[in-house]
Amino acid sequence: MSNLSGKFIIGLTGNIATGKSVVRRMLEHLGAYTIDADALTHRAYSKGAPGYQQVIDGFGRWIVNKDGEVDRKKLGNLVFNDPEAMKQLEAIVHPLVRQATEILASRATQPVVVIEAIKLLEGELRNVCNSIWVTNAPEVIQIERLMRKRGFTRDQARERIHMQSAQSAKVAVANIVITNTGSYEDLWKQVSEAWKEVIPGAKEAPVETITVKKPISGELTVHRGKPKNASAIAELITRLSKGKVTLTASDVMENFGDKAYMLLQQDGNLVGVAGWQVENLVTRTSDIFLENSLEKEKALEILVKGVENASSELQSEASLLFVMNELSGQDALWQKLGYEKRTPETLGVQAWQDAAIESTPAGSALFFKQLRQDRVLRPI
Repeated sequence: MSNLSGKFIIGLTGNIATGKSVVRRMLEHLGAYTIDADALTHRAYSKGAPGYQQVIDGFGRWIVNKDGEVDRKKLGNLVFNDPEAMKQLEAIVHPLVRQATEILASRATQPVVVIEAIKLLEGELRNVCNSIWVTNAPEVIQIERLMRKRGFTRDQARERIHMQSAQSAKVAVANIVITNTGSYEDLWKQVSEAWKEVIPGAKEAPVETITVKKPISGELTVHRGKPKNASAIAELITRLSKGKVTLTASDVMENFGDKAYMLLQQDGNLVGVAGWQVENLVTRTSDIFLENSLEKEKALEILVKGVENASSELQSEASLLFVMNELSGQDALWQKLGYEKRTPETLGVQAWQDAAIESTPAGSALFFKQLRQDRVLRPI
């Protein structure tokens, strides 16, 4: 990889169910630009991507589903049970993932870049890292997480864990080991202290503040939420949802491992919130709550613009809004903000469709907006 002068690269790895993605999200909260290299692997052979035809040529047309996409389940069943097939697939996708990672890292505005990859230490990505971080957890905890979160049986969980290289080998070469066995608060403390240790003087990246003068009541501002805001976020969502969503500060702290919160404030008071995340270069926004006293159109414009601006810093390609309740029927309002009501299958790009299918809450309406044209992993 080249063109990364001035960047500090953290390589993040660890075996399944040890908390890599949670730690990556925490580092994003601290101001890093983060890349999920494993998610880029799926993009590398999606329809229209440079690895698509190579995978078909290598494994046959039977691997393609009725929509013309490579069927990941079929491909996964093949390569996980055939080491030679796995090597063949990796020979196709790894160079493309390296290329995409270099593009994303080089155009990131953040001075610190985190690359999360399950096989970081086995490939060339390791050579560009200034610091290797490894997440670690006892096998009994890995098994429990796989059973609870993915519905595996105990034997399936144990088999999946033992298919991977030894966790002890990863720990042995790590600069930083993050032990993920306790609470979110403990994990956050470990990550924050390691961040300060590895990157002296590092500060959280500033988030643009957008303001607009209200005609009657003061000023609205939008800011990216921090874990210290957990109690206020929990209280607002619980109150405005009228008990349909009941959160504690601990719940919100745990949610910070999966998403970010954009906060809308008026004269220093929290009056609105949106839960959002950028995953695989797609913004997914849900949990939109606003005080009834606000002018809805103006408040939504500021809140959504705040999410879009922060998403641009994370190089998001598209924004998906999952809207509930009375806001879901206000198509004209969303159109003014540049959004169209869509269904997942009409989004065109496989990564966008997957994000919509994975994230759509029951009873919500999907609104879509493309944020940028220059997507990575297009055919070369």
